[in-house]
Amino acid sequence: MNLTPADSTLSVAPNSRTGNDRPAHRPPEPPKPDAASPPAGVASVTHLNNKLAEYLTPSELKKVKEAYRFSDEMHLGQIRKSGEPYISHPIAVAEICADWKLDAQAIMAALLHDVMEDQDVKKEELIERFGAQVATLVDGLSKLDKIEFQSQVEAQAENFRKMLLAMARDVRVILVKLADRLHNMRTLGFMSPEKKRRIARETMEVYVPIAHRLGLNNIYRELQDLAFSHLYPVRYRTLSKAVKAARGNRREVVSKILEAVNNTLSATGIPAQVYGREKTLFGIYRKMRNKHLSFSQVLDVYGFRIVVDTFANCYVALGTLHALYKPMPGKFKDYIAIPKMNGYQSLHTTLIGPYGTPVEFQIRTQEMHRVAEAGVAAHWLYKDDEAGLTDLQQRTHAWLQSLLDIQKQTGDSAEFLEHVKVDLFPDSVYVFTPKSKIIALPRGATVLDFAYTIHTDIGDHAVSAKINHEPVPLRAELRNGDIVEIETASASRPSPNWLSFVRTGKARSAIRHHLRTVNLVESTELGKRLLSQALASLHVDMALSEGATERLLNESSAKSMNELYADIGVGKRMPTLVARHIRTLIESESGSTFPVPESEAAASTDAVTIHGNEGAAVQLAQCCHPIPGDQIMGQLKRDQGISVHATDCYIAKRQRAKEPDRWIELAWGNELNRRFDCRIRILVRNEKGVLARIAAEIGESDANITYVGMDDDREHLMKQLRFTIQVEDRVHLARVMRNVRRVPGVDRILRERG
Repeated sequence: MNLTPADSTLSVAPNSRTGNDRPAHRPPEPPKPDAASPPAGVASVTHLNNKLAEYLTPSELKKVKEAYRFSDEMHLGQIRKSGEPYISHPIAVAEICADWKLDAQAIMAALLHDVMEDQDVKKEELIERFGAQVATLVDGLSKLDKIEFQSQVEAQAENFRKMLLAMARDVRVILVKLADRLHNMRTLGFMSPEKKRRIARETMEVYVPIAHRLGLNNIYRELQDLAFSHLYPVRYRTLSKAVKAARGNRREVVSKILEAVNNTLSATGIPAQVYGREKTLFGIYRKMRNKHLSFSQVLDVYGFRIVVDTFANCYVALGTLHALYKPMPGKFKDYIAIPKMNGYQSLHTTLIGPYGTPVEFQIRTQEMHRVAEAGVAAHWLYKDDEAGLTDLQQRTHAWLQSLLDIQKQTGDSAEFLEHVKVDLFPDSVYVFTPKSKIIALPRGATVLDFAYTIHTDIGDHAVSAKINHEPVPLRAELRNGDIVEIETASASRPSPNWLSFVRTGKARSAIRHHLRTVNLVESTELGKRLLSQALASLHVDMALSEGATERLLNESSAKSMNELYADIGVGKRMPTLVARHIRTLIESESGSTFPVPESEAAASTDAVTIHGNEGAAVQLAQCCHPIPGDQIMGQLKRDQGISVHATDCYIAKRQRAKEPDRWIELAWGNELNRRFDCRIRILVRNEKGVLARIAAEIGESDANITYVGMDDDREHLMKQLRFTIQVEDRVHLARVMRNVRRVPGVDRILRERG
């Protein structure tokens, strides 16, 4: 940057103020007696200057210098809790970005990333000074502190949504943000224990998966260990001591393996670099926790990485290693032929080393190594190798585009963040289209997730599927190597039940979007009925003044009363909470107070009437199949409306104990012009023609059969038949069961309940 001596350090005024809500440094180590070391209370840009001079042009350095001076001026007098000048943080973030050789605009954004949030600098001023792209990057990195939210959770979710959408348009936003988070995590020591845990948890849940998804392996590993050290400090210290002790005990084994591998590869004529590597503390801890192992049982704390010169030599080296040590069955993975979702490529194999110790090897080329360590940042680090990064860039672009698709179909920021988190899980499954295109999905993904990944319209109209040419249901879980075919029908539409088994954020957001838009009228009407019932229980009139209505909509972030009703109808808002809010508004407006029931939770209410024709807004539970005549209750499920259960349903009782506020009383209407599914089980003697006689009797009783199943007992003397039949109500069911019981060969009949 060619800064003058006056520019290269920043002094802190004695009366400087402290940034209250900024991560603070750990106590700095005493500086070594070096003439080049800056005095305490001074931030140096010398290292940043040296790094940028390696690859930026003089004109770019001049622009970065202007951004640095502006940031210094804006943060002048502000210090971190460690006592360091606040400008030291933007400089450190810019240094991390300079290690990736990000362009001048990204470095400028790193230096300026807090000025909008902390110093109330307007975007227009940044555009005027530094250009539109830099201003857009800084805006994407700034929180929405000036907007009021109903809760901290909602504010955090909206901030993440803003950042992720900015990242979808320009990946440099998330690279600068990850550098910012990395430096904050490195300097978290002065925060309160509660705040440290909150920031560490946020890092582990959002930033660590994003770093992994973008292939930033170095940051991914460091953020994991830093978050682990603040979430579980005692476990971290204990494990750290155990690993240090193990280093001495296993040094002989590691040296022996290194020597043997180097000699074998040299004899084969393969030019290679062999590195010993230690697993991260969090990686060891996760393995101990997931597999219920003690530290002494985790044998593969150390692994080895072999970097060769060509693609073909990866496989030659693999064969050489398998000749040297015996491979463990089922412990070989070829990520070169099928790369991970984040572009990672390597051969993984676990071998039985000296003294019976399992040892993991990773084999890759130099180019694969660059991408594995730097991920999407390799685009800037190694621009001469761009041709080799095309596939990674395509994968990243496809994922970023999916964020925009999810945003279009998502109702609010919390839901958007929920969908994105689902897609950030590192474990993946790889399947093929009928034309042999590889599709990567999160582990546990279903056929329906595959359909939505191909295209939203295919998912919306999916009716059946085939895996490896065999018919399967839409909820069938995918496995590595499956060939998947989807069959569609124009009349098919998404079902609320699909939300119970889809795995990807794109599928969930698309289904919820369809249910919200197509069933809007049904949901609005149901929500109005639910709110009316809740208000009646609080002795509050449904009528609201214009002022109270306006306040209600403003405070609930709804555009209209119909939108508020629809949110209640699909389970997004609780009618009891909205009713209490309305009561408070009316009381503050009128100055009077409504009588409050002794226990609002137990207030007597009129049950909501169910007519059976409400459409997707009301779903009959599949666990207990309630029919008219049964006593029923309803569960308000988010974006699915009401799920109707019989009051004696075991599953419903368990769920009601966990979330009592989400349950309401229901009653059947008088006119129900439809039939309802019901399950019955019949124990019969193993006689010829018994199934035909029973089916005929059910038909003559004016009931329809939709499913038949059969189980044998061990002696095959009796058979158990399972039917799903459609009846009008309990009276009709009783008549059907009475008639079937008279069929010769029927020993017992009963209704199956959840």
